[in-house]
Amino acid sequence: MKLVVVSAGLSVPSSTRLLADRLAAATVGRTPADVQVVEVRDLAVEIAHHLTNGFPGRKLAAALDAVTGADGLIVVTPVFSASYSGLFKSFFDVLDKDALTGKPVLVAATGGTARHSLVLEHALRPLFAYLRAVVVPTGVYAASEDWGAEGLPERIERAAGELAALMSGLAVARPPAAKDEFAVVPFAEQLAALRPAG
Repeated sequence: MKLVVVSAGLSVPSSTRLLADRLAAATVGRTPADVQVVEVRDLAVEIAHHLTNGFPGRKLAAALDAVTGADGLIVVTPVFSASYSGLFKSFFDVLDKDALTGKPVLVAATGGTARHSLVLEHALRPLFAYLRAVVVPTGVYAASEDWGAEGLPERIERAAGELAALMSGLAVARPPAAKDEFAVVPFAEQLAALRPAG
C-alpha cells in the first residue's frame, strides 16, 4: 500500500511537518505502507505556473500523480486567517477533480492557539467532502501548547487507527451495543412477520 503525506508547512523545521511525520509513523505502525511526503512549499512556483498556464511542471506532476495513486492520504496545513493556507488550497485546486473520490484522508492542522481548532470542521472537512474523499472521523489539531502535553499522542493514535482501517478495507472497531438498544431485523423477517398466519 502507498500512503502519501501532503505537508503545507512553510518554515524549516516545521511543526506542520512534525505533526505529519508523527501521523504517518502511527499509521504505518498499524498497516504496512510505503510513505511518500509531498512538501507543498517546494512546489509553490510550479503551482502558480499551473494555475496561470494550465500545465504542471515536472515536480508538481509527480506530486499530483503520487496523490492520485495513493491508497490513503494525510494532509496537514498551518492555520492562516482561521483557515487552511492559500498554498495548501492551491495544491488541491490543481488536482484533478476526481482524483480523491473514495480515497481515505486524515485531516490535520497546526496553529499558534487552540482557538483555531475548529478549522478542521469548518474548512478542511468540507473541502475534502467536496472532493468526495472519505475523511476519517478524527481530525488532529496541534496548537503550540499541545506539543509535549497530554492528549495529542492519543488523538494521533486514534486518527491513525481510523486511517489504517480504511486503507486496509476494515471496519473501524466499535464498542458492543448495549442490551437495551434496538436489534436490527433483516427486511425478509420483517415482511414475514406482517403476513397473516395460515
